[in-house]
Amino acid sequence: MDHPRDRDAEGRARNARPRDALGRPLPHGAQGEERAPEGVPRTPDEALAEAQRLLDAGRPFHAHEVLEDAWRSAPERERQLWRGLAQLAVGLTHAARGNARGAARLLERGAGNVAPYADAPPHGLDVAGLVAWATEPARADVAAPPRLRGPAR
Repeated sequence: MDHPRDRDAEGRARNARPRDALGRPLPHGAQGEERAPEGVPRTPDEALAEAQRLLDAGRPFHAHEVLEDAWRSAPERERQLWRGLAQLAVGLTHAARGNARGAARLLERGAGNVAPYADAPPHGLDVAGLVAWATEPARADVAAPPRLRGPAR
């Protein structure tokens, strides 16, 4: 059976195929994981809290979708930051899927995109901690996702 590519109202591709917990497509008709809804407007605090909840639940692909929405709606001065956070979640997704090379590349890119915010981290982000986590040799430990925010100040 041929399945046409799903599109949203603006004509952007949307794949309605079911996916597993790590975002891998499953055959049409299979029972997949509930996906994080796309295009949900969230405050930075809400996006970070939801992304952290998903990371802690072992769902980095879904955390990436939340962070990607935040990236798309962020003010220009923060777009690189949110892009980097989404890349860190994708890197963790690749690690969980067993793709060490892809994980390393995405984690390095993500760290490079968040690092410029280290001097004045917005939204309580632990930028230094995220960069250290993403660049340490054991960074692909999916059992220990990063903390997006540091300890309460």
